[in-house]
Amino acid sequence: MKEYDLIVIGTGSGMNYVSSIKERFPDFKIAVIDKDDPGGICLTRGCIPSKLLLYPAELLRTIETAGKFGIDVQIRNIDFKSIMKRMDTKISQDISMIRKGLSNNPDFDYYNDVAEFVSPYTMKVGNETIKGKIFFLCCGSKPLIPDIKGLKETGYLTSDTILKLTELPESIAIIGGGYIAAEYGHFFSAMGSSVTIIGRNPMFIPDEEPEVSVLAKRVMSQNMNILTSLEVLEVARDRDGKKVITAKERGTGKEVVVTAEEILVATGRGPNTDILHPERGGIKTDSHGWIEVNDYLETSQKDIWAFGDANGKYLFKHVGNYESTVVFYNAVLKENFKVSYHAVPNAVFSYPEIASVGLKEKEAIEKYGEEEVLIGFKKFEDTAKGKAMDLRDCFVKVIIEKSTDRILGAHIIGPYASILIQEIINLMYVPEEKADPITQGMHIHPSLSEVVERAFYSLMPPEHYHHVLGHMDL
Repeated sequence: MKEYDLIVIGTGSGMNYVSSIKERFPDFKIAVIDKDDPGGICLTRGCIPSKLLLYPAELLRTIETAGKFGIDVQIRNIDFKSIMKRMDTKISQDISMIRKGLSNNPDFDYYNDVAEFVSPYTMKVGNETIKGKIFFLCCGSKPLIPDIKGLKETGYLTSDTILKLTELPESIAIIGGGYIAAEYGHFFSAMGSSVTIIGRNPMFIPDEEPEVSVLAKRVMSQNMNILTSLEVLEVARDRDGKKVITAKERGTGKEVVVTAEEILVATGRGPNTDILHPERGGIKTDSHGWIEVNDYLETSQKDIWAFGDANGKYLFKHVGNYESTVVFYNAVLKENFKVSYHAVPNAVFSYPEIASVGLKEKEAIEKYGEEEVLIGFKKFEDTAKGKAMDLRDCFVKVIIEKSTDRILGAHIIGPYASILIQEIINLMYVPEEKADPITQGMHIHPSLSEVVERAFYSLMPPEHYHHVLGHMDL
């Protein structure tokens, strides 16, 4: 039986500090295990491939606006096969490079096989049994498939399998109304598919602020059909081979039927932990199957750590990277570094783009009280650059604690939202967490960054903010 000082499950964020560990402790014996293509979900079937597809979609939507600026353009052809091939080629090259690096690295043993616990600190990998002193569990997540009558028999795509498409579906129905649905709805509608999004929640992209969700639905509905508050009951095929989704409105019970060539299930992601059999290793999971961790990201078993998607906290690559740093300090350097999720950012690469960080307004009021919350708000069109771009209704919303001037949260919908919000995110990671550098620093004029600056100059109580919102065409 082989024995290791460190066993890493997963080749995404779990690999971030393996080289550093080996440099500090040359005698450390390390095993790296991944049953899938190496590189982690982000590279192989998540963030990177989807963004390789979404950038051409963004270009197409931007080109379509040229007419209002006096530019006569015509999109003659969209080569869907070429777009998919470019994505696949780039991802395959990266996977191949990582696989070669893992296979030929003398610093650790690489197992491209399924791993499962057989007892505490002992795993079976393929036909081998191995033991470890420290474990990094970074086993990712998988698409969550709802229990819908006829779905399995009719056939469907997920955010994993959709990357293998080579022909553009004439029509596609997306079950789910969150981030994945918004991004792939944007992509396929830009490519030329007729897209229908079927969301269960009353709000589109419900994890965002309500006013962001409302504006996103209104703008994106120009290019696709977005249905909300629907419960999908059944999926079947008609005589022509098309896929038929039968749903009902959750409020009225009214039946709604959607027919499409393809179905994409985008109802979230669930844990992969069942493959590991953590219970055999004495590792506790919650009722959903995510691995339970404490404030230091250690599991119920000493020296076994879980981060990234495995612990189910925040399913973002940047969170996994941050958590890998926390685990490096705690597991390897033996420090007591508490994890902090006070300013977790996220972006939806739809059209318009959406980005947010920290608390929503409702959360801030519940935590600090309405009298302690101030809202800053500014529309893109109220800046010179926004006017030049002819932007309508896109906005920046910031949330401040009145007595301390601390930034509690920020929410942006509009072009380059994921870039603009970074100015705010960085300030939420300094001790004061105040916006002073934004309000006191020079902002290039005219630039879109001025909309962030001016949001902090436009603070008001929540009641006044909602009065302002009431005059917007949302």
